Amino acid sequence: MTQKLDNLQAALGVALGTAPGDTLKAVVRDRGEITVTVAATAYAATMQALRDDPSLKFEQLIDLCGLDYADYRDQPWEGPRYAVVVHLLSVTHNWRLRVRVFAPDDQLPAVASVTELWTAANWFEREAFDLFGIIFEGHLDLRRILTDYGFIGHPMRKDFPVTGHVEMRYDAESRRVVYQPVSIEPREVVPRVVREDHYGGLKH
Repeated sequence: MTQKLDNLQAALGVALGTAPGDTLKAVVRDRGEITVTVAATAYAATMQALRDDPSLKFEQLIDLCGLDYADYRDQPWEGPRYAVVVHLLSVTHNWRLRVRVFAPDDQLPAVASVTELWTAANWFEREAFDLFGIIFEGHLDLRRILTDYGFIGHPMRKDFPVTGHVEMRYDAESRRVVYQPVSIEPREVVPRVVREDHYGGLKH
């Protein structure tokens, strides 16, 4: 495993460069995996190089997801809030790579789409758009995939309310689906043994 990672890291160094700069922001090797962080401006070109360079040849995209780094690990986070993480697989060389790119604008997070490189990215990018509000520039069919088309907001953002903004129900009188403000009453979900000092005769 160590030799394979050495070979992959060397191939990445030749294809992308080893020193952090305008293209490559970081290379982290941890727990038998390599993660590269790429600048948003160089994301599309870097992904094409990862697919097409014979020494790398990542033919398959096996996962793509969005991330919200607000309050990361319950600590203040300095830097862009939203990121996209991609997992690539090279069948030819039998190795994997994780690629991370941060969207530079927190108010309108956007990165390039990689659907033209890997068609498998299509629904993954739609999911990241739906749940995190990340725009994938160049995606030909970027629309919601898990929530309803009339859904308001992006439910995986850390500032999204737990109960949402609106609820949907079928109205028998109007014979159609209607949206209305959430009517769920807030309730205590902390177990009694935790929130009550003397529950069951226990003293804390």
